[in-house]
This record gives sequence, structure tokens and C-alpha cells, in this order.
Amino acid sequence: MALSPDSRERLIQAAVAARKRAYAPYSGYQVGAALLTIGNTIISGCNVENGVYPATICAERTAVVKAVSDGSQKFIAIAVATDDGAYPCGICRQTLYEFAPDLVVLIADSSGRLIAETPLIDLLPHGFRLNASNTNRSHVTP
Repeated sequence: MALSPDSRERLIQAAVAARKRAYAPYSGYQVGAALLTIGNTIISGCNVENGVYPATICAERTAVVKAVSDGSQKFIAIAVATDDGAYPCGICRQTLYEFAPDLVVLIADSSGRLIAETPLIDLLPHGFRLNASNTNRSHVTP
């Protein structure tokens, strides 16, 4: 789905703003993310580190968890803002794929400059999905 220039800009700016709220005392690497729902709502998230590293949560997954807990499960796009325009990690790619294999991913730097725009499927070409109606939990292709 194509994003309007206005939607793209609002999403990137929300990710940049979320990045400033990151809790990253160990790595110092702040990440912000902003999801655009099908209802045209933007839900942001930031990375939250923990001294026990596996307990750390990425910005993208924070945004997904907030969205789902607020009742949104259908997403159009996500913007991710970092110092250097980094892409989502593998766990975040899989989490996003769970809800929106056709998601548009915007990558921006900390100033809000768009680095890349790509479909999630290009970042995770063979994402894993379970068929909820299948009790043996077999792999299902979208």
C-alpha cells in the first residue's frame, strides 16, 4: 500500500519523537518506532533496555504490544528511527510479520531523514505464520 507524503512524514516524526523517550542506559542506542494502523492511528514505541539483556524490548515490539493492548491488530506501515538508519532486528521482523506481512517499513535517521522504504516481505521473505485453526501448528504460507 502506498503511503501519502503526509502519512509518511507524520509516521517518521512520531518515530523520531519516540526515540527520544528510549531507556537505553547500557547501549546508549536509542530507537523509536511508530506504527500506522488501518484506522489511521499512530502508535509509537521505544526500546527499553534491562540489565538482564533478554528482558530488553525493541522499539518495534513495544509499538506492537501497545497497539494490540489498545485493540489494534491491523497495520499499514511502521517507521523506525535510529542514529544511523538501522533496520529492525530479526525478532522484530517476525513480530511484525505475525500481524502484517504486507507492512511498509520506513527507515529514518535521528533527524527524520528517510533512508529507505521497503515492504516487510523483502526484509523477511519466508516469515513464519501458524494457522490458528490447525491444532498441530503446522507452517502456513501467506
